[in-house]
Amino acid sequence: MSDRAAGPSEGGPANHVAGGVSGNLVQVRDIHGDVHFHPPSRPVASLPYRAGVAPQQAAAFQDRVGTTRRLVAALDTAVPTGRPRVHTGVVSGLGGVGKTQVALDYAQRLWGDGEVDVWVWVTAGSREAIVSSYARVAAELTGLEDTDPEQGARRLLEWLAAGSARWLIVLDDVQNPADLRGLWPPATPGGRAVVTTRRRDAALRGPGRRLVEVDVFTPDEAEAYLRAALADQPHLAEGTVELAARLGHLPLALAQAAAYLLDRGLTCGDYLARWTSRRRTLASLLPEDDGLPDEHRATVATTWSLSVEQADRLEPPGIAGALLEVAGVLDPNGIPATLFTAPAITELLTGRTGRDVDAEQARDGLGCLHRLNLITLDPRSDTRTVRVHALVQRANTEALTEAAGEHLWEPGAHAVLLRAGSSLGGRGLVTEAKIYHLRLQFTAEQQLGPDHPDTLTVRGHVARWRGEAGDPAGAAAASGKLLADMTRVLDPDHPDVLTARGNLAFWRGHAGDPAGAVAAFEELLADRVRLLGPDHPHTLAARGNLAYWRGRAGDPAGAAAASEELLADMVRLLGPDHAHTLITRGNLARWRGEAGDPAGAAAAFEGVLADALLVWGPDHPHTFATRNNLACWRGEAGDPAGAVAAFEELLADSVQVLGPDHPDTLTARGHLARWRGEAGDPAGAVAAFEELLPDRVRVLGPDHPDTAAARENLAQWRNPPA
Repeated sequence: MSDRAAGPSEGGPANHVAGGVSGNLVQVRDIHGDVHFHPPSRPVASLPYRAGVAPQQAAAFQDRVGTTRRLVAALDTAVPTGRPRVHTGVVSGLGGVGKTQVALDYAQRLWGDGEVDVWVWVTAGSREAIVSSYARVAAELTGLEDTDPEQGARRLLEWLAAGSARWLIVLDDVQNPADLRGLWPPATPGGRAVVTTRRRDAALRGPGRRLVEVDVFTPDEAEAYLRAALADQPHLAEGTVELAARLGHLPLALAQAAAYLLDRGLTCGDYLARWTSRRRTLASLLPEDDGLPDEHRATVATTWSLSVEQADRLEPPGIAGALLEVAGVLDPNGIPATLFTAPAITELLTGRTGRDVDAEQARDGLGCLHRLNLITLDPRSDTRTVRVHALVQRANTEALTEAAGEHLWEPGAHAVLLRAGSSLGGRGLVTEAKIYHLRLQFTAEQQLGPDHPDTLTVRGHVARWRGEAGDPAGAAAASGKLLADMTRVLDPDHPDVLTARGNLAFWRGHAGDPAGAVAAFEELLADRVRLLGPDHPHTLAARGNLAYWRGRAGDPAGAAAASEELLADMVRLLGPDHAHTLITRGNLARWRGEAGDPAGAAAAFEGVLADALLVWGPDHPHTFATRNNLACWRGEAGDPAGAVAAFEELLADSVQVLGPDHPDTLTARGHLARWRGEAGDPAGAVAAFEELLPDRVRVLGPDHPDTAAARENLAQWRNPPA
């Protein structure tokens, strides 16, 4: 029984490549157009080499003997022959328990003992931060600077995998395991990695990784910490045991308390009395919801409240609190100290206090925050010298937008505005991304005018996410209007105009006119060759898109022939292991299968998957797409049971890496349902589609094409033909 409801999710093998072309506007599934060629552009760093800004060791640092021993045992202990060596330690625990300090202690010991040649500290709060850090280090170590950060990140991973250097990568404060898709440091004899995170997801485990959990201080460690912090004034240590217990032995809260009572000359017992009184009345100043469990949330909120209030009283008064608010919307892991003395900040402080505040007073205000342990000042760094614990920051991009207002639009749209929307879409929240960009377009038109380049860029994002959210016809219409306006404002051969033409062709094809997409890409390819030459990356992108839409228009043999020619040029220009070469191999396999050779397609995808695991790693979206295609073509080649088994594995990994509501996870569920039916279990297919349909309605909406496909598949598996 075939899947008669041919739709975007269950109608056959998933599209491995489709998209617009590269340019300054947002790209629609463009994976060809970012190919760049770079000669050596800078000197190669010599070894030993250290990169990134690691934090300072905490005052009165406590050697967490048990935790450090487990981390050392995980990474540095020999294993029996035949068992995989652990090369990555995942340090997991609640916010404020000292995970970063454990990682720092381990790294400093290795570096100080000369056991590593390369030490890289990465502030890993987002995928973008990881990628940019990797790319920067790759440029230093290889002398090759990529304009595409993703390519630079891959270059670093290749260098780590191929080189003989002993290295340590620390990925500090990973917020989402999905951010590490394709970015896990490779397993090499001389390589180690440490990840710190509050998460405990299964995706953080796996071959070569060991979870090391960090808890609050033991009672002895907590008391030792307070006595060490109060060593210069030992008479203040009266009541350390009681205070440590009431603060839950939480390192962050103990640090706040020690700084406060030292500043005020209070004993531990005196501080505990004030803390108890404040806790009874405190109603706010809490960290983010998932930062700490309830008992620790109230504890830290109380210690912060007392400390912020005291810092604001110190000379110069009224400044520290405002500076902490500024720090609350910036990078918690490193802020240039000079920013806090800039004219914009001193003007803010002047307005807040009602008196003239200069740069020197602003610096003094930072000193007050440091004195109360609300920030850390790092004198070793010339630029990123101010650090704030992430739990102190209760603001995100929305708060930044509300606080900064029109200043984020001078002279144009700040990059953070576009990154926020792209981040939503990248995590599978396509409807939210569409709504976000529609609002952004309205603001851009008000702030910049309808013909400003940034307004046109935002409109490109709006069209893209409208299509991704299930409205390709709306995306095509929006792309058409955008192209008309860009042609009016810009030269017809402007790169952004050519990009808009490619995006319009793409969405026109998905809206039901693949022949129109073919014609449009034929015209675009001719212009790309005329303007850029036959070997330019954008020309190759146009050729890939043209081949794709030829296949979608009913000519899979022509698409296969065109993909084969393109593959030869990709190998010549980029090499056989380049990411875009692998993508083209996947396209060629898909169209050979569509042309009547499903077994050949399955065999080809097996080869692509083997190389994808080496190039991208197991958790990269392209690797997932390759596994999806391989499973589908196994089924099409006559092995539906094999397809079921492959999709069961893929679904489990998708849930762990992407989350249960990600569109790709829902797609995997749809394919699994279909192949269960094809394998002889129509009742199982019905049950799976019955579970999938309400989730698609909830996540994508009732009118999304994927929702329609699930609805039709459910109906047809309920009523198979006689």
